[in-house]
Amino acid sequence: MDFARELRFLKDRHLQGQATVLVTVCAVTGSSMRNPGTVMGVAEDGSYQGSLSGGCIEQAVVAEARAALDAGTPRIVRFGAGSPYLDIRLPCGGGLNIHFQPLSNGALAEACLHSIEQRNPFAIRLDDDGAHHVAGWHGNAFDGASGTGTFSYWPAPKIAILGHGAGVEALHRQARAIRCRAAIFTPDEQIVAELQSAGAEVALLARTDQTEDLHSDPWTAFAFLFHDHDWEVKLMQRALELPHFYIGAMGGRQAHAARREALADGGVEEDAIDTIRAPIGLFHSSRDPDTLALSALGEIVRTYQQTDFEAARG
Repeated sequence: MDFARELRFLKDRHLQGQATVLVTVCAVTGSSMRNPGTVMGVAEDGSYQGSLSGGCIEQAVVAEARAALDAGTPRIVRFGAGSPYLDIRLPCGGGLNIHFQPLSNGALAEACLHSIEQRNPFAIRLDDDGAHHVAGWHGNAFDGASGTGTFSYWPAPKIAILGHGAGVEALHRQARAIRCRAAIFTPDEQIVAELQSAGAEVALLARTDQTEDLHSDPWTAFAFLFHDHDWEVKLMQRALELPHFYIGAMGGRQAHAARREALADGGVEEDAIDTIRAPIGLFHSSRDPDTLALSALGEIVRTYQQTDFEAARG
């Protein structure tokens, strides 16, 4: 979803006194596991963070990164179809043009990490002067002749999980496993105690109209996992007013019909109510918490990937 882990690796290795290389997929032909803009960090000792394939080219990428460090200059290397590496073929049959940029310090990684932490779009520009952090969304473009390009990054999805029961903890656990941020809002004191001790972002709901703690941005998903649907009406009404790319709610047809009626009685427009995904998830009638969480998370990630945030931004 984002490349905070790779960027943090670059920053940490510089703090340890190591030289590093920013590795960027800049062009793809045919099928590939990674899109343009995917990054990997490599340190002078050969350690690295990130992946540009299913594992078939990573060691060759590390070797090229160390060679770029030795030369002190950026380079672009082709992997897969049309590559000088005759013994390396991508199983998908495609090809990758990969840019290797030696970094003189940790400033680029630190600036990118700041944008990620603040949940602001940003871009990395590759040009004759090196790699640069650029604030805001600038789209993706690469000029193969000059080896220059710009690659933009939206904030990763954040999931606001509202509900009670084991499904809340399961969705939080699975979201964190794929590097999604998650915030939990629940009236369940035991869940609050357990997740707070684990360092999670969690708030105890003391009343059904406790909407003042809800905050979001365009890259936020709201997942309502209440068995007692009386808890959700005011919270859902507020969520519909806030920026978001997804709202889903647990419950069958009868529960959703009652939910629709309650929201309409509260003044919510029908068009807004129609945007609620209910029952939540890619597959329904999930009876165990982990399957429910997987179903919901799959739908959230798919919606995020299909959303044109640039168009939505206007």
